[in-house]
Amino acid sequence: MTSLIGQFDISEDRIKRIVADTIQGADDGELFLEISQSEALMFDNGKLKTANFNTDQGFGLRAVAGEASGYAHSSELSEAALLRASDAVSAVKGGYSGTLAAAPARTNRHLYGDENPIPSPSFEAKAKLLQEIDAYLRSADPRVRQVTASLASSWQQVEILRADGEVARDVRPLVRVNVSVVVGDGDRQESGSYGMGGRKAFGEFLTEESWRHAADEALRQALVNLVAVPTPAGTFDIVLSSGWPGVMLHEAVGHGLEGDFNRKKTSAFAGLMGQQVAAKGVTVVDDGTIAERRGSLTIDDEGTPSGRNVLIEDGKLVGYMQDRQNARLMGMKATGNGRRQGYAHQPMPRMTNTYMTGGDKTPEEIIASVKKGIYAVSFGGGQVDITSGKFVFGCTEAYMIEDGKVTQPIKGAMLIGNGPDAMHRVSMIGNDMKLDTGIGMCGKAGQGVPVGVGQPHLRMNQMTVGGTQV
Repeated sequence: MTSLIGQFDISEDRIKRIVADTIQGADDGELFLEISQSEALMFDNGKLKTANFNTDQGFGLRAVAGEASGYAHSSELSEAALLRASDAVSAVKGGYSGTLAAAPARTNRHLYGDENPIPSPSFEAKAKLLQEIDAYLRSADPRVRQVTASLASSWQQVEILRADGEVARDVRPLVRVNVSVVVGDGDRQESGSYGMGGRKAFGEFLTEESWRHAADEALRQALVNLVAVPTPAGTFDIVLSSGWPGVMLHEAVGHGLEGDFNRKKTSAFAGLMGQQVAAKGVTVVDDGTIAERRGSLTIDDEGTPSGRNVLIEDGKLVGYMQDRQNARLMGMKATGNGRRQGYAHQPMPRMTNTYMTGGDKTPEEIIASVKKGIYAVSFGGGQVDITSGKFVFGCTEAYMIEDGKVTQPIKGAMLIGNGPDAMHRVSMIGNDMKLDTGIGMCGKAGQGVPVGVGQPHLRMNQMTVGGTQV
């Protein structure tokens, strides 16, 4: 592994001295260095529409004093750029006299390989595969009107230098495959999609069996939506499928358990530590230590090893996700959740892989328990207000449940609720917990980072559903 510190035009000792002088007198801080590569190909409507490749490198220098932080970044790895950044960052201390926080714990664990997934397969092979996916779907059903298939990969190397001279390093591969299909019957058109990925080379994702499964699932969902009827509006018992529907948990609950929102008391969960915030049996975990998962991190972007952090246990709030600054200000431990999009951004508390653990009911038992309700299999976009906990999520695949049986597919279903209230409405938890297929991306304060979500089948009693049929 090439040292990023060695890319500067000055010695490592000189860099360490500048960083130490910059952070001296502050509570915390670091020099974050990054080099990254990314490639994306998209085959749309029978043509290779876009093909992008990008390489970026740079550093970010930070000093933290109390609630304030100074941050400067540059794409130029030079003494001049580092000294300019130091001048800007040093101003944040403002005469503050603090004791520098201890360096993060070190780890020998590595959760993924360091192979760069971009070179293999070749660009030509990737373009050919996307063309094959397009041809496969168009020949599969005459109702297919449009196919969009994409491959994206990235490789990021980071180094984190602290004021005490300690250096933490990580190399992070990431790939994603996505297939979307539009089908039509007369004037009506509907869509379906399927994606998969993780922190590894493309390998298993590009086998014929794998990409055909992705294509078949996208087409199946689109054809289901093509015959779906309008969703009735009202209050219903809801059954959520396992896996990707955990995105609702991520948005409606996960963000509310991030340390910064709770320190500032802008979360609906603020001040509720130790209290019952969900139904008995509900346990929510954020785990960045699962090998090769999309949201996993060997170390976070402050150098803290990631962990398996229990947030809600048997319905009680027992933990928050913390970066170093918010953990220190709240008198808690950093949990390995300090994340940033890249060197041009400051770290903040962010999720990794967030999921609800399994219970003791089979999916069949849960569905059979519902007299009249809705079975939500997949979600699309959603909106959440962190302060109030209110959320709205659109279903991309859903069905009616009548007399304990899944019946007619429905379209336009919008699940409406409040995160803490919704967690109290969980009445049955399935024994089939699974993570999503590796497609999650989380946005916060203008920064995007890859994440994972998951859950078992769930029954939630009397949830509000917005529909297109009254």
